[in-house]
Amino acid sequence: MLSDKKILIFSVFVAGICSLVYELLISTTASYFLGDSVRQFSVTIGLYLASMGLGSYISRWVKTDLLRSFVAVEILLGIVGGFAVPILYLTYASSPVFWPIVVGLIVVIGALTGLEVPLLTRLMEKREERLDVNIANVLSFDYLGALLATLAFPFVLLPVLGTFRASLVLGLVNLGVGVVNLWWFREALGIRARRQGAAAVGLAGAALVALLVGSGPLMNAWSNSIYEDRIVHREQTKYQRIVLTKFKADLRLFLDGNLQFSSQDERRYHEPLVHIPMDAARSPEHVLILGGGDGLAARELLKYPDVESITIVDLDPAIFELARTNPELTRLNQRSLHSPRVQTVTRDAFVFLEETDRAFDLILADLPDPNNTSLARLYSRSFYGLVRSRLAPGGVFVTQATSPYFAQDAFWTIHTTIASAGFTHTYPYHVQVPSFGEWGFVLAAERPLEPSRTRLSVDTRYLTEALIPGLFVFPKDLDPPADLRPSTLDRPRVLDAYLEGWQYWN
Repeated sequence: MLSDKKILIFSVFVAGICSLVYELLISTTASYFLGDSVRQFSVTIGLYLASMGLGSYISRWVKTDLLRSFVAVEILLGIVGGFAVPILYLTYASSPVFWPIVVGLIVVIGALTGLEVPLLTRLMEKREERLDVNIANVLSFDYLGALLATLAFPFVLLPVLGTFRASLVLGLVNLGVGVVNLWWFREALGIRARRQGAAAVGLAGAALVALLVGSGPLMNAWSNSIYEDRIVHREQTKYQRIVLTKFKADLRLFLDGNLQFSSQDERRYHEPLVHIPMDAARSPEHVLILGGGDGLAARELLKYPDVESITIVDLDPAIFELARTNPELTRLNQRSLHSPRVQTVTRDAFVFLEETDRAFDLILADLPDPNNTSLARLYSRSFYGLVRSRLAPGGVFVTQATSPYFAQDAFWTIHTTIASAGFTHTYPYHVQVPSFGEWGFVLAAERPLEPSRTRLSVDTRYLTEALIPGLFVFPKDLDPPADLRPSTLDRPRVLDAYLEGWQYWN
């Protein structure tokens, strides 16, 4: 049989799930817009815990109407949490107020959550429950809710609903708990409190439902206001937000808001990335691409008949699916992922290198920039050491290395890190890509190379033999800074350098 005690504990259990998910949603949304996920999640956790303490402290001044206060907290939590992500999307364009709003939402949700446990403990004490039993019951269910929240968020809520819809759905769930309390304790609350609570729940619930129903058009309109061109594909996976845009003949891919390529000039990026190391590797037969799930690097590699196998390792299967099925992208990559010479592997690049026992004649790292800790590990000394161990004798490695102009320290940190991993010969080079600006690469091997004398044996649209020597010459203002140290797993210096460099230009 249901009892007051069970209803109250159930309320805290559900609210505990919702409140933690709200904070995860806020952190994730802030990371999408501002980058540096470690900083966003660290700040969120610290503020959330401190705000829970603040809420617990505030509860001491609630002397009467404990039940009414508890129900009000449940309803307010549903309102603030449910509208949290839509508010962030709405205010993102106003960058001066975005971060204060992030902090404000974290503090309010944390304080409301902190109010719950003291109020509930005192409520159950009035119902002649022992204090030790009260605390044990309340905290155990609250912590169990936290566990379920942390499991549901990455595996269900984010990939299925996305941040915007998940916030709305959780808000409705929270309001539903408020409705249960309003009905179950209707006699104790009194008619005035019931009417006020019902009005708040009704208005907020109607607004959340309206936003949920209209979330598709709303997100389209919002995305179109953020991205300059028409969106032709948008997808939220458990790893990232994928957006394809098109304006006339220009197709662009964005991952978490960061441009990956423009079809108008991607050849200026992919041809130097592929053809210079291909000549240096002396007709490689087995090639590994880390990243590059869009199939554009593979397109260039397939021009070489001597290449027997191309293995592409990318974390997100949705990228492979998009590159295989999207008509615009398959036209651009020339259906490279359909080639029998190409094998795709859905795996983290670091894990793949640890687990494989294969050796490759050429390894290309076509990875996203190191703008968070997870990506920075793919620019670490340990990672490059794994790359080196998977090269066949005489093998060659090349990586994209962000912009030597916009993130000069980051570029040269990557170069320093590769050298520290045991590559005895390193060759940094750069190219102008209009949609990116000045962009850099690092070629490496354990034998001397002569990349400036590259000979092209396949057709290209941008790269010429006459152009190549100049790519290895850096102007004086792009010289490497003194005393750069390598980036490691324990100390991801490339991340600090990258964020500091790009902060000025964003």
